[in-house]
Amino acid sequence: MPQLLGLNVVDPALLGAFYGLSLLACLYLAVRRPLPPRWLLVAFAGLAGGALAGAITLFVCEAVVNVFGLPLEPDTRAWVISAFAGVGLAVVNLWRSRWWRKAAAVIAVLVFVSTAALAINAGYGLNPTLGAMLGLNQAQHLALPALNPKARQDNGGPLWQSWTPPAGMPATGRSGALSIPATASGFHARDAYLYLPPAALVADPPPLPIVIMMMGQPGGPEQNKSAVQELNALAQRNHGLAPLFLTIDQLGNPYQNPVCVDSDKGKVYTYVTTDVVNFIRTRLNVSSARVQWAVAGYSNGGECALSFGAKRPELFGSLLDISGELEPIDGSPDNTVKTIFGGSQAAFTAEKPATILKAHQYSDSLAIFTSGALDPVYGPQAAAAEGFAKAAGMTTRRFVGEGIGHRGDSVDYGLKTGLPLLYERFGLVPPRSS
Repeated sequence: MPQLLGLNVVDPALLGAFYGLSLLACLYLAVRRPLPPRWLLVAFAGLAGGALAGAITLFVCEAVVNVFGLPLEPDTRAWVISAFAGVGLAVVNLWRSRWWRKAAAVIAVLVFVSTAALAINAGYGLNPTLGAMLGLNQAQHLALPALNPKARQDNGGPLWQSWTPPAGMPATGRSGALSIPATASGFHARDAYLYLPPAALVADPPPLPIVIMMMGQPGGPEQNKSAVQELNALAQRNHGLAPLFLTIDQLGNPYQNPVCVDSDKGKVYTYVTTDVVNFIRTRLNVSSARVQWAVAGYSNGGECALSFGAKRPELFGSLLDISGELEPIDGSPDNTVKTIFGGSQAAFTAEKPATILKAHQYSDSLAIFTSGALDPVYGPQAAAAEGFAKAAGMTTRRFVGEGIGHRGDSVDYGLKTGLPLLYERFGLVPPRSS
């Protein structure tokens, strides 16, 4: 089972095999020998009816119920409609056919649905394995280094000046899963995913910074393995120095959205700002200075990062908002008010990051906002969020990636853009002005 869940579902060879199987299944179901009267018309009606059912399903999910919280990409819609069309073709093959053709039709349905699911997943580029695609974290648990009290005591100067890597330091960092006790919140979070840079793996580690990251919905901590590649590359260029990078679960499971507040759906705010923070302080060798702590997030997690950074500037000196939502929304504002805030519009308004930012004036807080030029929903929201943060006194940076949408490429762009700025903020590299 672990080998199956670890299957690389974005491998071009695997995808090509499913595309070919789907095409062969479609051809087999479309042709009969001998050809019954009007069969081609029936087959076409099955394809057209299935496609129409797919289009109606998309309309209801996107425009009526707003299941996904944003418009789907055109290729995603095309795959959904194609899968429904294939299922429609398979259904008309169940009538007036021999048992083996009925069996082939049932198998074809599985092939069509699997092909569409794999293609959509590959297009978004967030789930590289079958386990990640199914929301099952298969990462091996990480053995944490022993606590070193000196690693929490800043020496007064930036690490880029004072750090000398010792002999025998690993060339790359280590990463894996962690279980974070929800002692204060009782929130049922999935395992977190932690990256330890090379400098954290030596006997006498320096006081390293920490980034707390949250992914989108649906999603989970294991989706953020791309951060490991970027951090290892940065660490190799900077004598093994990098922040510890802890990707946590603010959802509970991929298909629920308690938003990042304390409510009957879960005490997410307490989980992150108390349970996670206490775990870091008691189990990890990180600096205690607020300027060495950052909170980051993508999409749903981006709104959480903005909210936590705005509420708790004494904890987080920086925030990185990657294509983040502007408000704590679960489906629609009306549904959110009803299911999260007990019907209180005032409580919902109070938890909006814009409201929180307007009520405060910040000093020495860095806020980085990134989004894609091909993201018509969260691009404008990121721009608005940057405006609110800047008006509240935060030092802001805003970046828009050409050719970037709201997929895995958005996460990659946000990390590649934001991490170098956090490196400078953390004192891991010389200031650009020097």
